[in-house]
Amino acid sequence: MARIVSVNISDAKGERKRAVGRAELRPEHGINGDAHAGKWHRQVSLLARESIDKMTDRGLDVGPGDLAENVTTAGIDLPVLPIGTQLRLGRVLVEVTQIGKKCHSRCNIYYQAGDCVMPREGIFVKVLEPGAVAAGDVIEVIEE
Repeated sequence: MARIVSVNISDAKGERKRAVGRAELRPEHGINGDAHAGKWHRQVSLLARESIDKMTDRGLDVGPGDLAENVTTAGIDLPVLPIGTQLRLGRVLVEVTQIGKKCHSRCNIYYQAGDCVMPREGIFVKVLEPGAVAAGDVIEVIEE
């Protein structure tokens, strides 16, 4: 069963996110209190714990939020979900808008490991229905 491992926010862009346990998501915005929230297609970022484990296997000391993802997941293969797929994160309905991203500059993780999984394995969603998400919530694929 897919689930949320951690919910993470940051006060500024370009920094690691800190776990908050629970957060409110709003349509046309994203996560309340997160620097990346706003009226655009990348309102909330998701990255699988399994992807983070690839980085720890290379010797990096990273965990949930350290790769700047808002929602750390487990048990779901995020990068294979087609754009337009709807997911239920707990009670919140979101839609996949982008798979991966282009990094315009190399982050600290890249320089430490020679690689970073977020550009390939992270996904972005927009919020369709509001509500709270929390660590432990179930993730359900609604449509692909």
